[in-house]
Amino acid sequence: MSRTYAVGYFVGSLSSTSINRVLSKALIALAPDDLEFIELPIGNLPLYSPDYDADYPPEARALKEAIAGVDAVLFVSPEYNRSIPGALKNAIDWASRPWGQNSFDHVPAAVIGASVGSIGTAVGQQSLRAVLSFCNARQMTSPEAYIHYSPDVFAPDGTVRDEATAEFLRGYMHEFHDHLVRVLTVLPRG
Repeated sequence: MSRTYAVGYFVGSLSSTSINRVLSKALIALAPDDLEFIELPIGNLPLYSPDYDADYPPEARALKEAIAGVDAVLFVSPEYNRSIPGALKNAIDWASRPWGQNSFDHVPAAVIGASVGSIGTAVGQQSLRAVLSFCNARQMTSPEAYIHYSPDVFAPDGTVRDEATAEFLRGYMHEFHDHLVRVLTVLPRG
């Protein structure tokens, strides 16, 4: 019997017109059928402070519970000032605390992002990967995916109009599928 894997995904931008949200729609449409996607919202979290460690607010508890309920996480994020968007870093800080209760520990993870610029989030992804390494997430390191976004290639609903791009993204999602299955074989969740 085939198993379905739950993938929680983060969209690193809070923008209502986020091109990374469009990319997330494309990735979901091109993913293997046995992956089920659940967005992990980040926009409602207060700013993290250790002052909350003894009594997490409901939004932060909900985030940690949502991560505990998925098999893997996918980060679809822009690059802000050559690094991680503040809202995404804040969500990671909430999920990785209090000390000893890191929600990303041993979780299969992948990072991808789109930009209108030619380096397609490469520097921001490296910054995010460093944070995820500290959080002990089991990252897919290859293929890397720095997507140059163009409205000629991506429709607002996530349809990919260019077959070479669609094939690359399909391959990326198949690699992510294989990665999470391998990690979960060795480090099962819950």
